[in-house]
Amino acid sequence: MRRYETFVIVDPDISQEQREPLFDRVKELITQQDGFLVYEDVWGERKLAYEVKKKARGFYVRFDYCGLAPLVNEIERYFRIDDRALKYMTVVLDKDVDLEKVKEEKAAAESQKEPEPAPLETPAETESAESSEEKGAELEQEQKAAEPDPQAEKEAPASDIAESAQDTTPAEKKEEA
Repeated sequence: MRRYETFVIVDPDISQEQREPLFDRVKELITQQDGFLVYEDVWGERKLAYEVKKKARGFYVRFDYCGLAPLVNEIERYFRIDDRALKYMTVVLDKDVDLEKVKEEKAAAESQKEPEPAPLETPAETESAESSEEKGAELEQEQKAAEPDPQAEKEAPASDIAESAQDTTPAEKKEEA
């Protein structure tokens, strides 16, 4: 089995609803011919290097798949017949590919790409989570109140000295010294 990459440029004037059957048909051909679609990469609408069928823009899509030569022939025959496809090109990526290894790579890539969804909470769990959040906020406030503020410590000694100097008389200062 070989690994192929087929680029197709579709008419940009057609709607998304008209494009989808074209792409679905390619996916269907791949499964019918015992192929494996590794990746469908939609590039979107882009400017063409030169006009094709009097169109200056095109909608690009890349199909990365594994299969045999009859599959490629059928996909290219379909693009030749369908007027929505302006241009297409197929390239061989790998002449001898291990299908199981490709499937493992695809599964690994998908698992890294998609984060796990958060579990749904029941109303009881939501209430307990809210109460624990409130308790956590209260604990933080208490800890902040209990911790001495370094700025306050720096300012406090100076103010204590100033207060003690104002409160004491000259006679008391002599006694302290």
